[in-house]
Amino acid sequence: MIKRLLFLLASLLLAAPVLADQKPLPGDSVYQLGIKLTDQDGHTWPLAERRGRVQLVTMFYSSCTMVCPMIIDTMKATRATLDDASKQKLDLLAVSFDPERDTVDALHAYMGKRKLDAPRWTLARAKPQDVRALSALLGLQYRQLPDGEFNHSSELILLDADGRILAKTTVIGKVDPAFAAKVKEALR
Repeated sequence: MIKRLLFLLASLLLAAPVLADQKPLPGDSVYQLGIKLTDQDGHTWPLAERRGRVQLVTMFYSSCTMVCPMIIDTMKATRATLDDASKQKLDLLAVSFDPERDTVDALHAYMGKRKLDAPRWTLARAKPQDVRALSALLGLQYRQLPDGEFNHSSELILLDADGRILAKTTVIGKVDPAFAAKVKEALR
């Protein structure tokens, strides 16, 4: 009888990580949005595939010469506040507002130009209707102007491993200490 209980207990312990992965997503998870993204290397995957790691997320477009480079720099600077072990636990995702011009090749070139290291960094594009749905879910607003540029809000969004929004900041161009503290806390 004791052997059976020990066997059952060992089986449950071995299955625990698998069972944890099969938990339903929380109702407020961004990953409930059933969209697919295509990254700078041409791989297409469901947004929910990001589950399991803390994410720093934003939206941008690569031809922007105004605030988008500052958004990316702010993400880099926020990551730079972390120790090396924590840096490896944080993924950074920037999704384009401009899927028409931000092709896979354009995103790949931007990765190199901005010296963004994969696999921690991912630049992605989606179908236009999915870009709209994701931006609405994240609380980001944008509109395309007649000249092809975009007016958009600028925020960094921290997601926990299940895709729930933990914190946001509109501080761009420098590190927001309160937001950086939330990132550190999420990675503990």
